[in-house]
Amino acid sequence: MTRLKQALIRLDHKWGIATHLGFFRRFFCFFWDQILACSAGRHRPRYRRLGRCPSTPPKPSVAVEGATATAVAVCPPDALEDDSDLVALKISLLGDCHIGKTSFMIKYVGDVEEQGGLHMTGLNLMDKVLPVKGARIAFSIWDVGGDLQSIDHVPIACKDAVAILIMFDLTSRCTLNNAIGWYQQARKWNKIAIPVLIGTKFDNFVQLPLDMQWTIANQARVYARGMRAALFFSSATH
Repeated sequence: MTRLKQALIRLDHKWGIATHLGFFRRFFCFFWDQILACSAGRHRPRYRRLGRCPSTPPKPSVAVEGATATAVAVCPPDALEDDSDLVALKISLLGDCHIGKTSFMIKYVGDVEEQGGLHMTGLNLMDKVLPVKGARIAFSIWDVGGDLQSIDHVPIACKDAVAILIMFDLTSRCTLNNAIGWYQQARKWNKIAIPVLIGTKFDNFVQLPLDMQWTIANQARVYARGMRAALFFSSATH
């Protein structure tokens, strides 16, 4: 009976892993649906069409401490095309250093240089235009560095964002604990954005002892429930 119970636990664990990966593959479809649903409700004024890209894009500027910071992303070449069906959405990425945020962006958005993004100390900006349900959605992604010096970028990164991705390393409970702090910082500047909690390095996570995996996963679920956020596990190699 003990062996049978252990076998059932392993089977349930493997099924859980497959389910999480399946959920993550459908993450952006779900995420886009959630964002687009908001555009039909009380948040409609927050969405705007992208204007045509000027011939010489302005340089980004970050004001001194205490002032309002602004940054303008470089318009991609295809932005010069007809923009009648183009909707601009801003997304913020928050989390500690070395948790895989850059790998996440490269896998699902592309390299900063290839996408014509901007890189500043403690802040990366990237644009991605994707077709969704007959329209073109221009995602403006603001990735805040995870060190203390980057905290100053949180207000401008979160302002007017429709979604905030709080990221942590599944193999480091310290980064998971810090996710609460990032969430609280984000909510100071944006109380209506859609929160999403994302655990990175899932491929390394599944190599941990089973009891540790359950502990981390359950803690992440509790945190996500407290944030009223969707929870996803990701891997740069899957």
